[in-house]
Amino acid sequence: MLRVAIDTPLRRLFDYRPPADIDPASLVPGKRVLVPFGRRQLVGVLIESASHSDVPAAKLKTALAIIDREPPLDAVTFDLVRFAADYYQHPPGEAFAAALPALLRAGRPLEAIETRWRLAALAESSPPGRLGPKQKAVLAALQGNESIGLDTLDALGGSAREAMRSLVARGYVESFELATPALTRAPAEAGTGPVLNADQERAVAAITAAAGTFAPFLLHGVTGSGKTEVYLRVIESVLARGEQALVLVPEIALTPQALERFSARFAVPLAVLHSGLSDSERLACWRAARSGDAPIVIGTRSAIFVPLTRPGVIVVDEEHDGSYKQQEGFRYSARDLALYRAKALSIPVVLGSATPALETLNNALAGRYRMLSLPTRTGSAGAPRLALVDLRMHEARHGIATPCVLSIERHLGAGGQVLLYLNRRGFAPALFCPGCGWAAPCSACDARMTVHLKSHRLICHHCGAEAPVPYACPRCATELKPVGQGTERIEDALDEFFPGVPVVRIDRDTVNGRGEIEAALARVHGGEARILVGTQMLTKGHDFPDVSLVVVLNADQGLFGTDFRASERLAQSIVQVAGRAGRASRPGEVLIQTACPEHPLLVRLLAGGYEAFAQGALEERAEARWPPFSHLAVLRAESADRAAAMSFLNAARGLALGLESRGVELLGPAPAAMERRAGRHRAQLLIEAGRRGTLKRVLDELMPLIEALPAGRRVRWSIDVDPLDVG
Repeated sequence: MLRVAIDTPLRRLFDYRPPADIDPASLVPGKRVLVPFGRRQLVGVLIESASHSDVPAAKLKTALAIIDREPPLDAVTFDLVRFAADYYQHPPGEAFAAALPALLRAGRPLEAIETRWRLAALAESSPPGRLGPKQKAVLAALQGNESIGLDTLDALGGSAREAMRSLVARGYVESFELATPALTRAPAEAGTGPVLNADQERAVAAITAAAGTFAPFLLHGVTGSGKTEVYLRVIESVLARGEQALVLVPEIALTPQALERFSARFAVPLAVLHSGLSDSERLACWRAARSGDAPIVIGTRSAIFVPLTRPGVIVVDEEHDGSYKQQEGFRYSARDLALYRAKALSIPVVLGSATPALETLNNALAGRYRMLSLPTRTGSAGAPRLALVDLRMHEARHGIATPCVLSIERHLGAGGQVLLYLNRRGFAPALFCPGCGWAAPCSACDARMTVHLKSHRLICHHCGAEAPVPYACPRCATELKPVGQGTERIEDALDEFFPGVPVVRIDRDTVNGRGEIEAALARVHGGEARILVGTQMLTKGHDFPDVSLVVVLNADQGLFGTDFRASERLAQSIVQVAGRAGRASRPGEVLIQTACPEHPLLVRLLAGGYEAFAQGALEERAEARWPPFSHLAVLRAESADRAAAMSFLNAARGLALGLESRGVELLGPAPAAMERRAGRHRAQLLIEAGRRGTLKRVLDELMPLIEALPAGRRVRWSIDVDPLDVG
């Protein structure tokens, strides 16, 4: 009996009889299986064979075919997906679907197969008689080559394929299939790196000495301290041993930058994997990683599931970044799975960040990870100077305070570039009526519409709803005013303050197409753009050597968030964007605009840097029993009917009440911080435990009971283990 994982939202496996006349030895777990499912035929993954099934024999269907000669995933990666589905309480079929490229899920062959043609023996012993011009051309091409492929055939003209079919039918040509090498980048000449400083040398030595063993490292280096150079030196040693390196980056926008650095250094093919690739490109790179043709694999979150032939190290760059946690569907953490995979493979794993997640930092402080510090910047610039600009004391025009305008002017005059950071796109976050107080709402969300003046549209950044900007208040006909600032408004203000100075804006509105982020960054690196304006996209590892001034326009945006991680995210954003200032030999300056200069978070950051903030934040977390000093899961529900969502969660709470004695605590249910989104009412139930194992055992018992709740059929619900957001 075959137990198969199928891409459905059901948390179970499906039983099938094996295909007729199949060799039992070929029924290896991990192989893809073509099975009937209702009226469809679907590709599933064989999980295990069983001696019997609970499904009545009369209802048991027979699998149609075993697709693979060998499993697409190696044993460790196969186990990784099974573990992830189990730990994150997710349907196994959807987990395996997330781990495989779309074309493999559709049944495409595991290997790249190319059809080729060669002359048959008949063409030598009995030369063909009358031939058309195109048939003669095809034979001439074959006589000059051992075999030809489709590209050569198509180069002969439109009717060449028909001529080839005729020659094959007459027996003068024979076709055959050939497994082709996976598509990878052409290798370039290897480059050399800079001389390492003492801290970098110690870090490289520690990681390379751990080869062949599971060793988790936290590479904690200030921005500009040369973490990437440590990665490159470690990977150099990995390649020298004939092994592969998997490098995870948090954003698609960072992959071109990483690719450029790695290509300039290593004369080996690289496989790059992210969601911006076409299905065929993704499959080609996946095959290159699996076959070992690509010694270096660079990818975003889902690359954690890519099989490797000879794994030697896993690197997670900017490990603190929330992009490593999938926020919908299969809610896994690629950073945490990197640790599990490295342990199973007995290889080192390097988590790098200037602002480590508090969970990671706590593991390092507790001795579970080895801390490697890079406390100083490479080059001669030194750390940037940070200062607060009190918005209560200084006038701000269009969101930019006078001291900041003067500093921008000074740095531009000295030949530097300037970066202004505001994590809010659009022109203004609200359209307000000064007459009656009306503000343009989203009809589907508990949120205001954002003004996008260039497109003359109101857009909800939560559900995507759009509407034209009204000319007057619909209540009292008073002229409406945009209130607050977004990156679009800041860009306009800079054009007014500094006419003729080129400005580039980098946010989801300006760089959402393929190649647009690279084009924008090229303008910055080439010196064409003197001022950068952007959102959080600019905080993620970019290197701007000529930026000498960074202005954080609204530090107060995250000071009073409802989520317990809000202060951590704000501190990380400020430190990361501040690190863009003063690279190479230019001294850096950072100005932080705030109306709350006495706030403890800002005081700690300026006085002692991220380390001082993190120490205080960990003390607060310990006192409040929030992660990393407890472990959480959030049961979420949403419905067009508010009562239905709360009814389901109350029923789930009733089931969980009997498990509280097992060491878990229940909080809620309660409406989400933004209760209504995209026309649906959202609520959540928080499940907390002091130990990870306790939470896992309770969820294992609770989830089947929740799935059976009749109220669950009237809502859309999900479970999120180790959530990043509980607001």
